[in-house]
Amino acid sequence: MSNINWTELIIFTVLFVGVAGMGFWAAKWRSGSTMDHLDEWGLGGRKFGGWITWFLVGGDLYTAYTFVAVPALVFGAGAMGFFALPYTVILYPIVFLPVLRLWSVSRVHGYVTPADFVRGRYANRTLALLIAITGIVATMPYIALQLVGLEAVLRTIGINGGGIAGHLPLFIAFLVLALYTFKSGLRAPALIAFVKDILIYIVIIVAVIYLPSKLGGWGHIFDTAQEKLTAPNPTTGKPGTGSILLNSNNQLQYATLALGSALALFLYPHSVTGVLASRGRNVLKKNMIALPAYSFLLGLLALLGYAALTAGVKPIINAATGKGDGNTIVPVLFHNEFSDWFAGVAFAAIGIGALVPAAIMSIAAANLWTRNIYKEYIRKDASPKSEAKQAKWASLVVKLGAVACILFIDPQFSIDLQLIGGVIILQTLPTVAIALYTRWLHSWALVAGWVVGMGWGLLLLYGIPNPASGKQHFGGSALTLDKLSIFGWHPWAGSTLQIYVGFVVLIANLLVAVIVTVILRATKTKDGADATAGSDYHADEGDAELKEIAPAH
Repeated sequence: MSNINWTELIIFTVLFVGVAGMGFWAAKWRSGSTMDHLDEWGLGGRKFGGWITWFLVGGDLYTAYTFVAVPALVFGAGAMGFFALPYTVILYPIVFLPVLRLWSVSRVHGYVTPADFVRGRYANRTLALLIAITGIVATMPYIALQLVGLEAVLRTIGINGGGIAGHLPLFIAFLVLALYTFKSGLRAPALIAFVKDILIYIVIIVAVIYLPSKLGGWGHIFDTAQEKLTAPNPTTGKPGTGSILLNSNNQLQYATLALGSALALFLYPHSVTGVLASRGRNVLKKNMIALPAYSFLLGLLALLGYAALTAGVKPIINAATGKGDGNTIVPVLFHNEFSDWFAGVAFAAIGIGALVPAAIMSIAAANLWTRNIYKEYIRKDASPKSEAKQAKWASLVVKLGAVACILFIDPQFSIDLQLIGGVIILQTLPTVAIALYTRWLHSWALVAGWVVGMGWGLLLLYGIPNPASGKQHFGGSALTLDKLSIFGWHPWAGSTLQIYVGFVVLIANLLVAVIVTVILRATKTKDGADATAGSDYHADEGDAELKEIAPAH
């Protein structure tokens, strides 16, 4: 703690406290008649316009962890880290039409969560419960990873103690987050997202202009990065595993990881929350067109991994674990190459960037718990006020769970959990995304597909080692085709090609769902009644069939 940079800490604290004040004030911003309803507390009154939605969804999807992890991955692996670029480019054309249909049907029926939609579409409580649990489990490590990004900043500033005391600033920051989220709901991250994104844009644009001029230009940066990525490991003597170009073994993994991630992102509950908070379909159309601007920012940000290699950045040792913290790569780069005051602004941007998505994620998880577990199984007659109260307390529990992840487990394991989370949430695609277009798949066939996809996915992930960290299990999401076994049959024996686990098990999920559906349809097994109608999927702002926002009952 003796190496604290007080200029960085003061600027970070002032900006952090300022946005916290905005979070508390947000309860009065565009407020409705009551906050005792999930429409108001959990979805901001369902009336956010174009600019608010753009900042909210952008702040939701492009998180603090993104800003530290993507360049850190480029720093360690090179070209593989750029998978986030094609993934966020193809994402918006893929989801453009599905999110419109989801918004419409949700506004007609008052759905707050994706599991609400599944419950109405299939009238199958078990299937809706599985979707709700899947969403909560996949979201928890994502929230924890916002803490990882925030801790990387605090560690760079000099707050790097071991034990509970070393985590005290982090605990205080998220206590503030918990309090203003409890009070203001979704309006708080929506308002703060304006500040977060403006700061991020300023910092990154300055960085990509200033750093190359200081480090010899982009040509020199790329040459140096390639040299360092391919250099032999000084400890083992083995050749480096990174490169600024993909190789023949990881190209398939790069493509399937990008596609799988694109398919998964808007299945996350927090992404759905941002969509349902929008005022109408035209707002969403404009946002799907404008949101790729963040992909340009992400590309610039990823290049900082190469800049850090050229600058000779070394990760800070985590005092709690004794290991190097790779997530400190970008913060250390800013700390070393910029003045203290600008580094403080950059750190505040990353820290605030942790608050926005963490708040939305906790709200989304709380909505799932309240609507699809608490009301469905514990208190069926819960009033809107009771639901809102339950969601507020649930959001606190979710945040405490995320803090516990950081306190009691290796943060690196949280990162691995996020990889698992992507595979997990992808298994809801047949039930949520495909169901927006057709109800042909039988609800119990979807349950069977979910079980197969989830079970096989976790089994494959368990068998993936990470030689670099010495881990034997859950060491990543890249599966070598040689290891792919189908009931003992190895169709690609001897292949060194790698593929994204989530992509493999999603195909298995879909195949099982189709086959079981054919069997159930042939045996005339009854399915639940569909509460939705075809016109529901095209309703728009101002239509008479839209459900009243925040009705008393």
